[in-house]
Amino acid sequence: MSSYVIRSVRADEWPAAKELRLSALRDPVAHLAFLETYEEAAARPDSFWKERTAGGAEGAAGTQQIIAEGPDGQWVGTLTVLLEEPGTTDWAGFPVELLQGHVVGVFVRPEERGSGLTEVLFDAGLEWAWGRGAERVRLIVHEENGRAQRFYRRVGFVPTGRTVPLTVAPGENELEFVLERGQD
Repeated sequence: MSSYVIRSVRADEWPAAKELRLSALRDPVAHLAFLETYEEAAARPDSFWKERTAGGAEGAAGTQQIIAEGPDGQWVGTLTVLLEEPGTTDWAGFPVELLQGHVVGVFVRPEERGSGLTEVLFDAGLEWAWGRGAERVRLIVHEENGRAQRFYRRVGFVPTGRTVPLTVAPGENELEFVLERGQD
């Protein structure tokens, strides 16, 4: 892992953020992991990618996109952590009861999987959330995405029993997993 740099994105790096997201959306399980298609994302204007990248860039308050940069400068993995404030409602309509992080957009290029890189990305994402006072970190995973569920359990996340119906795919559900502060 010493040859990789784990860091937050910078606002001007939107072309690399766009390329990595489009690569993620070409993954064979993308339909289980992401709520948009490659075609939808590829059609977005550069202004979208600039705004999206700036919103999760180094120094942003409520969102942080963390990447793994390989020795050749290529981005090989990413995840984003969103802070959810108590007293608000999350994207699925559930009340947020405490300050929490929400991990989204997890992707590691296939050739890098199994190397420990995903764990390092998660460590950085958790450190960012804990450093902002989050009491827990959660994520939502498709009920049929067994590979992701196994990884999340291995790094300490546990299912809460909360199920989120997918409006884009009636009859399919996502499951909430959480990691409480001090459990990592």
